[in-house]
Amino acid sequence: MGQPLRIRAIADADWPHVAALEADTYAGSSLTEGQAALESRGRASPGTCFVLHLDGRLAGYVLALPYPMFRYPDLTRPEELTHHSRNLHLHDLVVAEPLRGRGLGRRLLRHLTAVAAARRYERISLVAIDGMESFWQAQGYRTHPGVHVPPGYGGSAVYMSTGVPARRPLEEEEAG
Repeated sequence: MGQPLRIRAIADADWPHVAALEADTYAGSSLTEGQAALESRGRASPGTCFVLHLDGRLAGYVLALPYPMFRYPDLTRPEELTHHSRNLHLHDLVVAEPLRGRGLGRRLLRHLTAVAAARRYERISLVAIDGMESFWQAQGYRTHPGVHVPPGYGGSAVYMSTGVPARRPLEEEEAG
């Protein structure tokens, strides 16, 4: 067996790998943003953006940044503002295709949720794409049908959010 699973902050050297994973995941859709836009989202909140390493290679990532409730990043441009909000917007969570179905996305989400609690965010929002609404509902997210999501996110995209649970020590979360 290789090296253990590790979740850590995104380093500068990770961005080409994050961009390649994003391009592979969203190939043929309007969801591919490119490295510059991804990096801009990471710069907006480096403490809430992480990569997942498994067996010594980048296997996934999560990008989350403070954003006003009921709003979301514009996929057509890099992030230019840093918002001061108690809402943390989960912009993207990706696991490499051959590794899906192993609970790695849930591990990234648990880590992000623990960090959000430690940083005293009140809510986590996201735009569920490509029919992923039921996955997010199973994680405790609820839809906000009155929030318009632009066509660039895909025809079935839905804005969702959940409350951030009471703060738990990060070490406890990582052990689980």
